[in-house]
Amino acid sequence: MMHTRKIRLMMASAALLTLTGPAFALDGADLMKKLDAAMSSNGTTLTFDKAEVSGDTVTASGVQIKLAGQPGDALKIGDITFEGVEETEGGGYYAETVSFPDVNVAQDEGSLAVKDILVSGLSIPANPAGGTLDDILLYESASTGPITVSAKGKEVFSLESSEANLARQENDAGFDFDATAAGLRADLSQIEDPKTKEAIEKLGLTKLDGAVTMKGSWEVESGNVALEEYAFDFKNVGRLNLAVDISGYTLAFMKSLQEAMKSAEANPNKEEANQAMGLAMMGLMQQLTFNSAEIRFDDASITKKALDYAGSQQGVTGDQLAQSLKGLVPLMMAQLNVPELQNQVSSAVNTYLDGPKSLTISAAPEKPVPFPMIMGAAMGAPNTIPSVLGVKVTAND
Repeated sequence: MMHTRKIRLMMASAALLTLTGPAFALDGADLMKKLDAAMSSNGTTLTFDKAEVSGDTVTASGVQIKLAGQPGDALKIGDITFEGVEETEGGGYYAETVSFPDVNVAQDEGSLAVKDILVSGLSIPANPAGGTLDDILLYESASTGPITVSAKGKEVFSLESSEANLARQENDAGFDFDATAAGLRADLSQIEDPKTKEAIEKLGLTKLDGAVTMKGSWEVESGNVALEEYAFDFKNVGRLNLAVDISGYTLAFMKSLQEAMKSAEANPNKEEANQAMGLAMMGLMQQLTFNSAEIRFDDASITKKALDYAGSQQGVTGDQLAQSLKGLVPLMMAQLNVPELQNQVSSAVNTYLDGPKSLTISAAPEKPVPFPMIMGAAMGAPNTIPSVLGVKVTAND
């Protein structure tokens, strides 16, 4: 009796495993093919030798990436490991982490090295041609360790680390995103042109040390892209930040743009491709609306150095050059026939040159302005653009 029960239990267990096994089995080759299909929308082609599965881990070997614009060249990646992989509803895939081998590329007299490349929360769509967020190749975070670029055996650029994050908003309304490139250093001492080398040395730009940061959001339904911060901040130079807010960058717009780029890259006649791309962009721009923009520079001593150097080239001091600029700016602005803006710019330049702290150019119209209206003003009455966009120029605020 006991023997019969054991046999029945073993048979039931075997039947259960037989029925449930395929539901949990991963198809590594299918994952890679769908990843390639998703990347193809941006003009990138991915190839691989094989994809082996072990539990919820997929290891793809012999991975290479090709760009449509450079069909003869391929970037050899090597092995990519997807961990915590699961098939999502509809046939897509989700991977908790994706790790890459370190990159070491050498060509001619230059080389590039990238370490500790990692992507977390990768979502691979089943149908990249669809029109929802689930049909886009997405990640939750992507990061690298040190990046170095060398030329003629000397390091000319390095980055301590980089990180980018993407977070879905509630009810899939859109995304919040941010990115940081920390410990950015550049060595400009190797520049050979005598005049450029002299200017760099006088301005104290032989060694650059800084960071790049980005922060913003994207709303899917309205296509509102609000780039709150895109800043380049360098020691002893200053911080340059760009902010822009536009609407109309919807999923449909994005896919139309991707198709236009793919068509242009696939056309062997580059002149014809550029013309077609230009026409396509003109058509797509009709769908966008301008909300606001701002460019701001916070000085960290570079302005005085630039005035001193430029003045020395003309046989005057930096202060004397600054006084000359105060008189020259109104004359240059008068040619644009925009009196209100002319007064703003003249006042801001005078204030800034007297004690450089910050200079801001902003555009904030009372109501959002469709891009076709801006293009029409630019072609028909350029001097009306400042009033159409609500342009203001201020200093040291």
